[in-house]
Amino acid sequence: MLINMNLSYTYWEAKEGGYIGYLNQYPDYWTQGDSIEELEKMLASLYGDITQFDDIQSAVPEHTGTIAVAV
Repeated sequence: MLINMNLSYTYWEAKEGGYIGYLNQYPDYWTQGDSIEELEKMLASLYGDITQFDDIQSAVPEHTGTIAVAV
């Protein structure tokens, strides 16, 4: 059974055309695509490659928190 998982990513438009991006959980591993759709496919493939290796850990600790601010 396959489970869908949402992964956040950061991307920008390359000067030469196309898009460059990385998974926010793994900012050291970049990939590219000619379109956003292709970039997303490449990011999904990259995630599969990364998770095949047990010794690769997320470069970004998975911690969240909340703060109160005066408005």
